[in-house]
Amino acid sequence: MDVRATAKYIRISPRKLRPIVDVVRGKKVDDALTILMFLPSPSARTVAKAVKSAASNAENNYEMTPADLRIVGIFVDEGRTLKRFRAGPRGRVKPLLKRSSHITVVVREEV
Repeated sequence: MDVRATAKYIRISPRKLRPIVDVVRGKKVDDALTILMFLPSPSARTVAKAVKSAASNAENNYEMTPADLRIVGIFVDEGRTLKRFRAGPRGRVKPLLKRSSHITVVVREEV
């Protein structure tokens, strides 16, 4: 059975999160959390929270063993974009796009 967790409206660009997500795709949850702990990117902490949430959902709601869980799907979708403006040269306006992300983690128990 697949168990999922979603972290929505994370104020980090999807382009910055996708390489971190690619590192842990297909790994066991314990290994993925260890890898995320030692990644130099500050965004790895946010991905680790989503992975821990999916593991907790599996353990508490479906009584699965956390040691047997594997990440079968993890992906980042684009969330809402906040549109702001900054002054540009010669009295013009330059758009500032503040992007957000949705992180979805799917785990499955493998015995």
